[in-house]
Amino acid sequence: MQEPRQRANAALLQAIYYLDRELAQSTKVRAFARALATVDALTDDELVERTNNQTLTELDGIGPSTGEVIADAVLDRPSAYLAKLDARSRIPIGAGEEIREALRGDCHMHSMWSDGAAPIAAMAEAARALGHDYMVLTDHSARLTIAHGLDETRVRRQLDEVAAVNRQMAPFRVLTGLEVDILEDGSLDLHDDLLADLDVVVGSVHSKFRMPREDMTRRLVMAIASPHVDMIGHITNRKVAGGGR
Repeated sequence: MQEPRQRANAALLQAIYYLDRELAQSTKVRAFARALATVDALTDDELVERTNNQTLTELDGIGPSTGEVIADAVLDRPSAYLAKLDARSRIPIGAGEEIREALRGDCHMHSMWSDGAAPIAAMAEAARALGHDYMVLTDHSARLTIAHGLDETRVRRQLDEVAAVNRQMAPFRVLTGLEVDILEDGSLDLHDDLLADLDVVVGSVHSKFRMPREDMTRRLVMAIASPHVDMIGHITNRKVAGGGR
């Protein structure tokens, strides 16, 4: 049987997964991530005592919703909050179930390091729970400042975190990567020596979408010619036929 803190951590990670699945606002997801960090700093005895005394929300990083999820987990009782999130965020797969079951991993994922809503470890746990063997972490690179893109220093720090997650979760693997910005001349916004150290590089256009056809084609072909670019992202400018999410 899991200890109280283990149960609380698992419940908070489950909430993060459900919130991310329904594309909730990142502020909501980050609140659960902060609560996770707060719980990690407590002993099992402290956590049980605060749960019994109903003083969890007196701690920085724990609010009413996160406190409810933690308390339910510590007391080992069903969580109405998690049940509601699960029901609300569940997406019926339908005819695509067979294809979905064949997938072994995702190749384009953003974490809290850029504009994603979940920590790397939580994403990896969710991917493993889905039966995946791997995931590719492709946060935005430096030029996309609106998405809190990573410069070389932050990429190196992220590589250390990914290595730690991989040690804990083997044989599941988080592959290192980036979604790099394709500049107007087709060059990339991070140096080749850094990109060479990554497992997967996605090249994407995030600006000057109305360039003349010939110039845009040349821009993309130059990026594709890079020995470091493995994939091209959203070349239809996110105009996906069929609508939906």
